[in-house]
Amino acid sequence: MVPAERPGRIRVELVWSPVAGDVRHAWLDLAEGSTLEQGLRSCEAFADQLEHLGQFKLGIWGRQQPLSYGLRDRDRIEVYRPLKVDPKEARRQRFQAHGGKRIVSRHRPLAGKGG
Repeated sequence: MVPAERPGRIRVELVWSPVAGDVRHAWLDLAEGSTLEQGLRSCEAFADQLEHLGQFKLGIWGRQQPLSYGLRDRDRIEVYRPLKVDPKEARRQRFQAHGGKRIVSRHRPLAGKGG
């Protein structure tokens, strides 16, 4: 449940994934004018990730932002881990693992095309 609005305060959401398959979420109650960095540092649940802060890319609603970004009420802070492998390279590896055959995704059918 969202508490009643308080003057001079903003409420933002923080979402991060310390490891693949583990998504964490926290609501932060901050002073108006707080920066992205201040928001991250205020979250106790995120404290173990602060030492790695320079390795992460940060975004608000899917758009990359610097630590100095001024937060607004209802912003969603997203912390992006570095990729372990380039997505194009991972696709090439999957293609080769299947013997060079086209990989058909169950989410995007070929719509009658041969594969």
